Amino acid sequence: MWENLLLREEQLIVTNYVLLETIALARQRHGIPVVQNFQLSAVPVLSIQWVDASIHALGVVALLAANRRQLSLVDCTSFQVMRQLGIDTAFAFDEHFAEQQFICIP
Repeated sequence: MWENLLLREEQLIVTNYVLLETIALARQRHGIPVVQNFQLSAVPVLSIQWVDASIHALGVVALLAANRRQLSLVDCTSFQVMRQLGIDTAFAFDEHFAEQQFICIP
């Protein structure tokens, strides 16, 4: 699916929060060489949307309102960014995106 998105030259938008979470998880599970490969091969094709104070605050409000253990601040800020940018499709394996009425790939 990743290769297909790249071949179709889709704009791939990610927040800095998602990058932080991804890098932390990759380092913990696989070590620095995997992080370095991710940084060199994947990050350059991504458009990074930086979470600012207002998006962070909206994400915290949404997180607290949802009061669900498995929902993360990263998820909630991602939803806010997607709504602000008018994005309706997510390349995500997290069921929370579908719950929020986003189209999920795969």
